[in-house]
Amino acid sequence: MIDLANVFVERGDLAHLALFLWASGASGLLILVLKELLAQVRRFDAFVSEISHLNQRLNSDDPTSTTGPK
Repeated sequence: MIDLANVFVERGDLAHLALFLWASGASGLLILVLKELLAQVRRFDAFVSEISHLNQRLNSDDPTSTTGPK
């Protein structure tokens, strides 16, 4: 990595190196945020599904039934 930085320094392309590092960091953070958002959506879906199952059990005549009221 140091050799790569030296090549950019020698050629005077520090701005390009800085831009590349910024873009890489921003892309990495975007991937991390999207991964966390997807995990949150899965957790929320499981939560809503569990509430739905509980409502079905509470509203049915037979406590072991999960098909809803008769």
